[in-house]
Amino acid sequence: MSSVLYVCVRPERMAADAEHRSFRRGLDLTTLDRVDLLHASLETVEWQQYDGFVVGGSPFNVTDAEKGEHQRAVEHDLERIARRALDGHATALFTCYGIGVVTRMLGGGVHTDQPEPASATTVELTDAGVADPVLGPGPALSVFTAHKESARETPPGAVLLATNDACTVQAYRVGERLYATQFHPEASPQDFADRMAVYRASGYFDPRDYERTERAILDASVDGHDLLARFSRLVGD
Repeated sequence: MSSVLYVCVRPERMAADAEHRSFRRGLDLTTLDRVDLLHASLETVEWQQYDGFVVGGSPFNVTDAEKGEHQRAVEHDLERIARRALDGHATALFTCYGIGVVTRMLGGGVHTDQPEPASATTVELTDAGVADPVLGPGPALSVFTAHKESARETPPGAVLLATNDACTVQAYRVGERLYATQFHPEASPQDFADRMAVYRASGYFDPRDYERTERAILDASVDGHDLLARFSRLVGD
C-alpha cells in the first residue's frame, strides 16, 4: 500500500485524473493511491493506514449558501483527515478548497473578499515559513492560484507560513503535521492550462480573456513541485 493517499473532491473526471497525475509527479511517487469523496466515503478505503494525505481542489466553496448531501459528506471526511494530522498520526496537505474546510474546523473565518483569478503568483514566506521543512527555505514561492474564497485570518492554533498582497493567508501549518495552502503546488503550467479548459465558465477568470490567460499560465515558471518533494520527505520521517 502506498504511504500517501490522494483525496479527490472534484466532480469533473478529467480535472480529477489530471490532478491525481500532478500530485503523483510532484511527490515523486511511482504510484499514488486515490479516493474520490464524491463517489465513496473514507470508509471504503483503509484510510487510517496511510502516513500522508494530499487533498486537491474543488469547485465547492465552504461559504456556499446551500450545500448538498455530497458536499456536507465531503467536508465531514476532510475534517476527519485534518484531525488525524492534528493528532500527529499522519501528515496532511490541504489545498485551495481544503484550506477553507480546515480554517472553519479550527474556528477561523472564511470570506470572499480576496479572490484570485487563475494565474501564477508569488507568495512571500514569513519567518516561520522560511524555517518550515515544507515551505522553506524561501524567501518566496511562485505558484498557481485560482479561488473565490480564502481564510480571513490565520485560524486559532495555526502558524502563518506564506502571504501576499492579494490574499492574506496563502499557507499555514497547525502543529507539526497539518498544512493548508490557498494555492495549488501540484500543477505545472500545462496542468493548470488544461484545468482552465475544464473550468472555463466557472468564474475563475473572464472567459473572454481565455487565450491571453492561457498564454500567461503556459509562460509561467513555478516551483510548487519542490514543495511537494519536501512534503513527501516529511511524510517519510
